[in-house]
Amino acid sequence: MSGLLVLDAGVLTTVQDRGRPGLAHLGVPRAGPLDAPAAALANRLVGNPPDAALLEVTLGGLAVRADAGRWVAVTGAPAPVTVDGRARGSARPEWLPAGAELRLAAPPSGVRTYVAVAGGIEVEPVLGSRATDTLAWVGPPRVSSGAVLPLGPAVGRPEPVDTPREPVPGPVRLLPGPRADWCGPDPVGSLCAASYVVTDDSDRVGLRLDGPPLPRTREGELPSEGMVLGAVQVPPDGRPVVFLADHPVTGGYPVVAVVHPDDLWVCGQLRPGDPLRFTRAGRPPARGGATR
Repeated sequence: MSGLLVLDAGVLTTVQDRGRPGLAHLGVPRAGPLDAPAAALANRLVGNPPDAALLEVTLGGLAVRADAGRWVAVTGAPAPVTVDGRARGSARPEWLPAGAELRLAAPPSGVRTYVAVAGGIEVEPVLGSRATDTLAWVGPPRVSSGAVLPLGPAVGRPEPVDTPREPVPGPVRLLPGPRADWCGPDPVGSLCAASYVVTDDSDRVGLRLDGPPLPRTREGELPSEGMVLGAVQVPPDGRPVVFLADHPVTGGYPVVAVVHPDDLWVCGQLRPGDPLRFTRAGRPPARGGATR
């Protein structure tokens, strides 16, 4: 079996596939890529099936070498790409010759870059998925320098052209949450009227925001209840938290809104200090909204 030698794992690199949805009742987070459209594009570009595992690289710094020639694709946050020191492109297939080094520099914007390799990363699956969850560390461990990642057989052809991603949208859309009555008559309206900034303690679990706190209109705390991807939870200090792919499966703070599923990738690419604005979504998405 071919392998990918990790020369430098960077700040945080994890293996991700489409995650483990449907296991929240067992206490298992879903995991998966925070920028799902970028991850899906990378797999399509190298001819992988949609559920192939790939690498999610936080703030660049990854360096790898393949022991056999493979097609690769880099998407997501625009990290400069080189192969043996020569610049290569993003969002398109690039040939990585046997023994050549692929390196990602730090992206000038965004947080997470995706590297797909033809054949996919075939680490051992856990509970049916190769995704790494950073909350409970279910799945493969974080990628470390010196590791050799096994690669599956390449089965598809690279796609030199794909649909480009839509431009970065405006404000992130919100759907109403189940506990809106805990934070005033219209907490979604309050969130949409305010300006927030992403804080330093944001991660794959949640996007933590600084800005005008939402006042509580009810005392006490809720019993723990199920949480969903994109839930906007309001802790006692009133500053909202947007739950991302590694969120806990239960929580006791009120969820006053839920991020529209099509806008979750935006939250996954925001870095500390970036501004965030919200807006009301129209009707809920036809596919049923956010899932666990």
